Amino acid sequence: MHPLVRVPLLTIGTVLLATTAQADDLRDVALDIFRPLPSTVPAVSDNPITPAKIELGKALFFDPRMSASGVFSCNSCHNLATGGDDNLETSIGHGWQRGPRNAPTALNSVFNEAQFWDGRAADLAEQAKGPVQAGVEMANTPENVIATLNSMPQYVEWFAEAFGDDPTPVSFDNFAKAIEAFEATLITPAPFDAWLNGDDAALTADQRAGLEQFVDLGCAACHSDINVGGHGYYPFGLIEKPGADVLPVGDKGRFAVTETASDEYVFRAAPLRNVALTAPYFHSGKVWDLKVAVQIMAESQLGEELDDQSADQIVAFLHSLTGTLPDVTYPVLPAETATTPRPSGEVLAQ
Repeated sequence: MHPLVRVPLLTIGTVLLATTAQADDLRDVALDIFRPLPSTVPAVSDNPITPAKIELGKALFFDPRMSASGVFSCNSCHNLATGGDDNLETSIGHGWQRGPRNAPTALNSVFNEAQFWDGRAADLAEQAKGPVQAGVEMANTPENVIATLNSMPQYVEWFAEAFGDDPTPVSFDNFAKAIEAFEATLITPAPFDAWLNGDDAALTADQRAGLEQFVDLGCAACHSDINVGGHGYYPFGLIEKPGADVLPVGDKGRFAVTETASDEYVFRAAPLRNVALTAPYFHSGKVWDLKVAVQIMAESQLGEELDDQSADQIVAFLHSLTGTLPDVTYPVLPAETATTPRPSGEVLAQ
């Protein structure tokens, strides 16, 4: 018999026990920092989620007639087929204008502390009202949205089913709440969740090494909890500010919300779930390579210059955050009527 096979069973058992103990130790550390996604749709404040509300919100999310031009829907910038964003540096909106910032993903956004890069919306319902009215996005008005909805009997019926206790079911507030209810279902369980829940085989050796680096270097100080970010506000360039190509001087982040000098170039920590699908990166959308983005963050936020192996391992870990999107069937939308507001030639020509 070859001598290499004469390994005492006790030795094999000791190695296996040591490996298991190491995996358990890393999981214990991770569970102090992160939380796995829930298996059910989470509750949201002041908006009980029902099947009728979810279906209505899905229709509204995909309906381009919620924009003044009839061209842009929520899904235009938060495309559920491409990671919940549009994979552009900055989004294209009304009159083919470019918006000022990269579109965040809609996936798992219900777990963010606040919405938008500067946190100016407290929740998804408040967020849903913003793009509809923004001149560079959908450029509509609440009054025109309500007139459009009321002109279609099917929408009136759906609002009555979803908000039957409200004396005025078709309202801009309920429009936003329905979209919030639908977006709350966009949860993407990933291999990292399976690993947090005890499946040792869910992560590769490189992914586990990347997780260790992510924690040891301090990345998890900002990118933590259930959405691996999405909460807390931090200066971009805590140690060393990136160049203007990555950090445009004209966008001072949260300062526009608070008008506080200490909030200049401060942004909400980006949630990192599905980050491998959502290039380009940062609020400016100027970095297209995830490894480069990791290296920029390490240098600017932590003062660390990552070698290729460390950066590759962290990227491998970030790939473990790519989850499975729930099945979303493209909705058949209500038909227009003679009273449905029409997009004007002037709107389309801009």
